[in-house]
Amino acid sequence: MSTKIAFLFPGQGSQAVGMGRELAERFPAAAETFAEADQALGIPLSKLIFEGPEEDLRLTENTQPALLTVSIAAQRVLAQQGVQPALAAGHSLGEWSAHVAAGTLSFADAVRSVKARGRAMQLAVPAGQGAMAAILQLAAEQVAEACAEAAAATGLTVAAANLNSPNQTVISGAAAAVEKAIELAKARGARRAVMLPVSAPFHCALMQPAQDEVARVLAGLTLADAGIPVAANVTGGLVTTADAARDALTRQVTGAVRWVDCMQTLIAAGASVFVEVGPGKVLCGLMKQIDPAQKALNVEDAASLEKTLAELAG
Repeated sequence: MSTKIAFLFPGQGSQAVGMGRELAERFPAAAETFAEADQALGIPLSKLIFEGPEEDLRLTENTQPALLTVSIAAQRVLAQQGVQPALAAGHSLGEWSAHVAAGTLSFADAVRSVKARGRAMQLAVPAGQGAMAAILQLAAEQVAEACAEAAAATGLTVAAANLNSPNQTVISGAAAAVEKAIELAKARGARRAVMLPVSAPFHCALMQPAQDEVARVLAGLTLADAGIPVAANVTGGLVTTADAARDALTRQVTGAVRWVDCMQTLIAAGASVFVEVGPGKVLCGLMKQIDPAQKALNVEDAASLEKTLAELAG
C-alpha cells in the first residue's frame, strides 16, 4: 500500500460507557483483548467499560486502562483486516496505546502500568486544588505569556498543558492560578475559556509525584525498540528506541502535550492518511484545525471500521 498510514490514539476525555462493546461482539481479536485486560488487572474491567457505572469509569485509574484496552482492541481488528500503520502518535495516555501498537511494550504490561499511572495522577494533587481550562482562539505563545504572568502574580503553578491546535491550548495548574491565567488570556484577546471537568491538573509540575511513580513502574518493565516511529508528546519528535520511549512516557506526565508539533512531524515524515483508533473523533477534529488538507478517519465500532476500510481501499 503506497498510502502511508499514521494511527492516532485518543486520551482521557474520549471515554464513554459501552465503548468497544460492538467490536468485542463482532470480532474475536477485540473480545480477546478485553479478556486479556481483565486477566492482567485481576478485575472485570470489560464489564465496567461495557456497562458502567459512568462515575466509576470516569475515575482516572479506571479511565486510563479502559481507553487503552478499547484502542488496542480496535488496532488488533484493523491488523486482522491487513491495515498496519507506518507511524503512530497518541494524545497523553494515548501515547501508551501507540507504543503497544508499535511493539515497544506488551499490552498486559501497559494496561497494568496505566492503571498505576492513573492512580498516581489522581493522588498527586488533593481534589479541588487543581484545575484545567481550554483557551480558545489565542496563539499558544500568548497563552504561555498569560500563564507566566499568572504564576508570578499568584506564586502558584500554571502552565500550558496541551498544545492541541492553533486555536486551542489547554492550561493546567493550581485552581487560583488557572483562574488568573484565564483572566489574563481573555485580556489578550482569547475568545473563550472553558473549565474542564477533570479530577486533577494533568501535564504540569504539580504532577511530579505521579511522574516519579511512572518512572518507577517503567524501570521494572522490559521495553523493546519500536517497530514503527512514534511521535513523542513531550518533544513532538519521533521516538524509535526503547530508552527514548521510556524517557518520553515518563516526562510526559509533567510535560506539555505538543500535539500540533506531533502532527506536523508525522506529516513531514510522509503520513498521508490519519486513522484515529479508539473511541470518539477528538483527534480527527483537531487535525481539521491543524491541517484541513489531511485525510482523517476513525475506527471505534463496526460502521466506522467499514467506512475506513472502504476509504483505504478506494
